[in-house]
Amino acid sequence: MTTDYSEIYERSISNPELFWGEAAEDVQWEKKWDRVLDDSNKPFYRWFVGGKLNTCYNALDYHVQNGRGNQTAIIYDSPVTNTVRKITYAELLDEVSTFAGALRDLGVSKGDTVIIYMPMIPEAPVAMLACARIGAVHSVVFGGFAPNELAIRIDDAKPKVIVSSSCGIEGKKVLPYKPLLDKAIEISDHKPEKCVIFQRPQVEAPLIEGRDFDWESLMSKAQPADCVAVSATDPLYILYTSGTTGKPKGVIRDNGGHAVALKWSMKYLYGVNPGEVFWAASDVGWVVGHSYIVYAPLLAGCTTILYEGKPVGTPDPGGVSVLFTAPTAFRAIKKEDPNAKYLKKYDIGSLRYLFLAGERLDPDTYHWAVDMLKIPVIDHWWQTETGWDGN
Repeated sequence: MTTDYSEIYERSISNPELFWGEAAEDVQWEKKWDRVLDDSNKPFYRWFVGGKLNTCYNALDYHVQNGRGNQTAIIYDSPVTNTVRKITYAELLDEVSTFAGALRDLGVSKGDTVIIYMPMIPEAPVAMLACARIGAVHSVVFGGFAPNELAIRIDDAKPKVIVSSSCGIEGKKVLPYKPLLDKAIEISDHKPEKCVIFQRPQVEAPLIEGRDFDWESLMSKAQPADCVAVSATDPLYILYTSGTTGKPKGVIRDNGGHAVALKWSMKYLYGVNPGEVFWAASDVGWVVGHSYIVYAPLLAGCTTILYEGKPVGTPDPGGVSVLFTAPTAFRAIKKEDPNAKYLKKYDIGSLRYLFLAGERLDPDTYHWAVDMLKIPVIDHWWQTETGWDGN
């Protein structure tokens, strides 16, 4: 493919079947598609009809099989717990395939829905990828959402299983999740068959016998699950809009088009190469977290940062090639450190681009970031409904 943006854009518009068919060659397929784009029922387009693949295979197994097993897949950086943990592709594959086996033991199979209600800890992407591995549909709900908001999503998604954690941490405050989860299930009409609880050391959640299962106990007994091939048009996940414009709407993302677009975007929109470090400072509960904390960096063979905390009290910024965050984060940093004195403590020579999205980028913040970082700062927009960059 050419690297000139205007030419790339023109090709994608004038001949989308040829353009995205070429992009799809970079994804591993169990069965090639019959047609790239089915536009017979506009505006309900269907991509890669007839194709079969597994998103988890593309994100993990493929890289391990091709020599990236010892490369770091996830850097878990949690200043709120004073923890930094590096997880290789091989280690992540082991955890994901084992948890996929645990979900299978609980009766989850292809097409079932699993709600994931967790903080920014490695077990959240593990659960997401485990669902993808066995063809289950995940619906991540932002950790700490009020019981009523969680109940709305339970009633709509009708999960067979809910995966949660004993607590989240907001600054210095520990927020127990189990009471919120129990209340949500109590007020929802749909009752999930089972819940899986990851016990964090800060809080031990009481388990309801017969319904609740301990994460570690399940993992110790489970046998790893193999990837299940799904149709390109089968759903990968459901993600709900915020509800600020009415009742939250569930947006369904399919497997094929999602994998192709996200892997393509890492190289051609974000300029990131396999093996480099990409940091999307978002949350897995939002669409940016789905797309650019979990799926896109792993599909592209990059190292992704999973950060538990706020913009102030940040991790070591050294080693990141591309940073993607919200203008609010930079406004918070600017307020605390207007002259960027903290910046001088670190070598950020590896940082090539800063992408800002999620809200309006005001001129003051834009110019401050450009002046301090001396790299290109790109303002782009996002929405849950599109699932990836809206440049």
